[in-house]
Amino acid sequence: MAIKKRGNAHWEGTLKEGNGTVSTASGALEANPYGFNTRFEGQPGTNPEELIAAAHASCFSMAFSMVLGQSDLTPSAIDTECTVTLEEKDGGFAVTASHLTVSATVPGASEDQVREAAEGAKANCPISKLLNAEITMDLTVS
Repeated sequence: MAIKKRGNAHWEGTLKEGNGTVSTASGALEANPYGFNTRFEGQPGTNPEELIAAAHASCFSMAFSMVLGQSDLTPSAIDTECTVTLEEKDGGFAVTASHLTVSATVPGASEDQVREAAEGAKANCPISKLLNAEITMDLTVS
């Protein structure tokens, strides 16, 4: 069974002076502003790397809970912060890393059990896999 989720972006203008909005089909994001200034200059609004970080943190947390559950362990809390790194590379910019900082409280589990489950979740959550995925595209030029 394939589950498909949608997001969209609208952009107007040049890279530095232009601006855009990003939305999700669920309505969780609705025309949220983004632009060069929110991505590179710390201005209010969102940016692609922040959205990837939120997606990775939330996906990992769910996968971590699932892996723990496979060992009959139930976390009372999982808090995950993700830091995505964007840097200049090969004459352009590239996302070069995604770092997860995790705090977990898992009653009845040993530290080794929690670490093993976290490593499994890190390797197998769908967003971790996406960061190494083939990228495809359809393009319409008007």
